[in-house]
Amino acid sequence: MHRLELGLEKMIDTVAGNIPGIVTGFIILFLGRYAIRLILKLIDRRFHARNVDLSLRGFLESIFQFVLYAMLIITAASTMGIQTTSFIAALSAMSLAIGLALQGSLANFAGGVLILIFRPFEVGDYISNGGNTEGTVEKIDLLYTTLRTSAGIAVFSPNGSLANSVIMNFTKITNRRFEYTIGIGYEANIKEAKETILEVLKADTRILPTPAPEVFVKELADSSVNLTVRAWTEKANYNAANTENQEYIKVALDKKGINIPYPQQELRIIHPEDSQLLD
Repeated sequence: MHRLELGLEKMIDTVAGNIPGIVTGFIILFLGRYAIRLILKLIDRRFHARNVDLSLRGFLESIFQFVLYAMLIITAASTMGIQTTSFIAALSAMSLAIGLALQGSLANFAGGVLILIFRPFEVGDYISNGGNTEGTVEKIDLLYTTLRTSAGIAVFSPNGSLANSVIMNFTKITNRRFEYTIGIGYEANIKEAKETILEVLKADTRILPTPAPEVFVKELADSSVNLTVRAWTEKANYNAANTENQEYIKVALDKKGINIPYPQQELRIIHPEDSQLLD
């Protein structure tokens, strides 16, 4: 009991002797937060003035924020009388343990660095990756890239898996090719069907003349002759030209009396007397 009292008295004396330092440390923490916010705003303004890429801007600001707050905490701890040497050593050991526990997060960090170095996409690009995720890139952070899908859903894709996947960047291209299959009946004139489809495509000013649109027989299916339709258009006209021309082709084929069959099956009904005859 006596030792406990001595220990408490010693701790109280230590705290009382360091009260000015403790108060100063809290003041540093309080003022340091506002100073860091001001510094980050100034950095953002400089990036904006120098027209730094949005992808790189957000990534660097995240790193600056982490470093500044780490320096603030170490400075405040030193002012309060905490031995920063042991504090840094403990922090290093803790960082090692956290690093081993968060290997996936470190992989995401490395993936973010690779994305910013090799630039397969930037903020504002519409991309699709191997995980069947696609959308417009809104932000590239230290660990995650934020995508916004066409349905308005925010998707947070880990940088590690994103950097190691196959990325399709639809913004970097100038022209796109659409392709679909149209089935016609076996009784239809294939040459007439192909000419009708080509007339529809060539009449659309959004369809590029080079490479020329093409229509060819893909396969002889069970209930139809399947024709593949291919045409090129500018990136901005892709969706409209792709969807609208399917309707135009259907109307044109109907006018020519060329039907688009639906899957059919032949059903045979055998009566009991018929089965006896078969036996």
